[in-house]
Amino acid sequence: MSINKVVISGNLTRDPELRSTGSGMNVLKLGVAVNDRRKNQQTGEWEDVPNFVDVTVFGNRAEALSRFLSKGSKVAIEGKLRWSQWENQQGEKRSKLEVVADEVEFLSSRDSGSGGYSQAPAGPASDPGPDDLGEEIPF
Repeated sequence: MSINKVVISGNLTRDPELRSTGSGMNVLKLGVAVNDRRKNQQTGEWEDVPNFVDVTVFGNRAEALSRFLSKGSKVAIEGKLRWSQWENQQGEKRSKLEVVADEVEFLSSRDSGSGGYSQAPAGPASDPGPDDLGEEIPF
């Protein structure tokens, strides 16, 4: 058995791009910045390090989401990883890993200036970071 499930939350790095396939299926492309906390070995301070994740939404939800999301919107996304490979115009092999979204939840409020739609996040407002726990991560 294998499991392919991912959950991320972060901010959109650009406005969503809505397109349609030749058969008429809507495809929405998103870029999401997800922060990771790491301890700087030189200063001993904890730092936020961004990871940039490509996300794709298919179908009717793609069009609806494109009306409410914009650069800076905070979202939570649940989906699966998909790896793709292609050859560019110079004949070089390229590949990428992206998230294909099953669920998208808006975490921004309209009043926050991010352009997102308001919906309360599920669960606690934030998880404690390693420095909040008063201990170091052993790796």
